[in-house]
Amino acid sequence: MTKNTNNKFFKYLLTGLFVVLFSIQFKPVQAQELDTGVDLYSTYVWRGVAYSGPSIQPYVEFSSGGFALGAWGSQGIDGSVADGTVGFQEMDLYTGYTFDFGLSLGVTDYWYPGATTPFFEEDSHAFELNGGYTVGDLSLSANYIFAGGGSAGDDVYFELGYSAGGADLFVGGGDGWHSSDGEFDIVNVGIGTSKDIEVTESLTIPLNGSVILNPDTEQLYIVVGVSL
Repeated sequence: MTKNTNNKFFKYLLTGLFVVLFSIQFKPVQAQELDTGVDLYSTYVWRGVAYSGPSIQPYVEFSSGGFALGAWGSQGIDGSVADGTVGFQEMDLYTGYTFDFGLSLGVTDYWYPGATTPFFEEDSHAFELNGGYTVGDLSLSANYIFAGGGSAGDDVYFELGYSAGGADLFVGGGDGWHSSDGEFDIVNVGIGTSKDIEVTESLTIPLNGSVILNPDTEQLYIVVGVSL
């Protein structure tokens, strides 16, 4: 196939996925919920890699029982419209299902628009299979990039987490776009915690913070965020 044919096929594929997901899931069922919100972070760090400084991260999610369908984004505010630069941008679509016994399965479409990149450009997307299992205070996640030109391709990432009272411990490793040389390495080790800040009797603001070390790049991050 030529590149134009590939892009046309990719465009039809994405459009078809939208139609199928919305036609199947948006049926009258009990306990439907449509939620939206925004998080503000001092630094956008994902799987041990810093993608931007201070960031605004909005989301919209439809859920029904264990099913969830949503859109999440991150906009770095370390750019300027005046001088023609734009902070790091990421816009993701995701869907998944969480079972009562702790297993979760899903798919995420990571999209990196840049300044002018169109949504239907395949090289700006990366599609990932997501799996997770939680039992008690222990959690394990496994992720695999299976399509799209926005990553190295066939990337994997695994993370083990443990909740110890008021602290959450985690260690993760991956290859491809997760590590500096593309080979599998430990890239995400840290501890996180959270608390609620009471503004008034009827208003509280969730606050969370993490200290993250990437042994691969030898970088240390201290990240704080609030949710609105």
